[in-house]
Amino acid sequence: MGFERAASVKPTSLVDPFGRDVSYLRVSVTDRCDFRCVYCMAENMNFLPKQDLLTLEELDRLCTAFVAKGVRKLRLTGGEPLVRRGVMTLIGSLSRHLATGALDELTLTTNGSQLPKYADELAALGIRRINVSLDTLDAAKFRAITRWGELDKVLDGIAAAQAAGLAIKINTVALKGVNDDEIASLIEWAHGRAMDLTLIEVMPLGDIGEERLAQYIPLSMVRARLAERFTLDDVDHRTGGPARYVRVRETGGRLGLITPLTHNFCESCNRVRVTCTGTLYMCLGQNDAADLRAPLRASGSNGPLHAAIDEAITRKPKGHDFVIDRRHRGPALDRHMSVTGG
Repeated sequence: MGFERAASVKPTSLVDPFGRDVSYLRVSVTDRCDFRCVYCMAENMNFLPKQDLLTLEELDRLCTAFVAKGVRKLRLTGGEPLVRRGVMTLIGSLSRHLATGALDELTLTTNGSQLPKYADELAALGIRRINVSLDTLDAAKFRAITRWGELDKVLDGIAAAQAAGLAIKINTVALKGVNDDEIASLIEWAHGRAMDLTLIEVMPLGDIGEERLAQYIPLSMVRARLAERFTLDDVDHRTGGPARYVRVRETGGRLGLITPLTHNFCESCNRVRVTCTGTLYMCLGQNDAADLRAPLRASGSNGPLHAAIDEAITRKPKGHDFVIDRRHRGPALDRHMSVTGG
């Protein structure tokens, strides 16, 4: 499959109304997944009709437009990005921006299930590091959290990725009463295999009821518990995302903390998200969005698309409104995490 090659364009900066340089784009290539993680999807999801999704060519053209406007980091997400048919062709095409130096990093977030099949090819196409979502090392608990997942397949995928030379960061959602008792052992496991680990507070997206409310645990509390066992030294390490890092002195590894509720990272937000239908969300925690599919399909020229991107960035808000509050039992936003892209 050959993608249209856009003419070389000198990158320009995307600067929002608060002076933040938007240099990081997260793109969902599919809303589908082979898991049904409880904090990401409903068990019986109604997925989008395939004709509503951007084609691989359209995804390539859209990403290239952002690169032309100064985006330096591109992350592919889902759903599960590696279940999208033909996704490796897309990754191969986007990797040309690495070769030209227009893009600093092309990466993806995955649940790991498809890595035994794709790890070697990802490495050959210029992917250097990936994030793998993993919330527990207990097989029964893993099945309960993911509803459909098999832990052994994910562990095999991680091993395949490391064998291919990919650096891996483990993403773990902290869930009170579910996995908070094994976070320390997860850190030791990851660091013992030369992998960083990042903890994430559960976010109030999609269906949220008493169970989700009960699962929320502030990472300030988790950190305090970890400090009883480990020596945690703050470090000035950045990967382009929202995590703040500490070094765990006893293991030598890094631990990231993503705290959208207890200590948001909005003041330094450098990213926007595009869904698999071409909807641009300027903030994960706000509903305001811009339709990029219409200008993408309306013209073979990139002018309307570039104009739509420019206009949308002028509406990027100062911050989100996430809150978990037992007095208000609805979600902060009705859409599931999988709709926007994990």
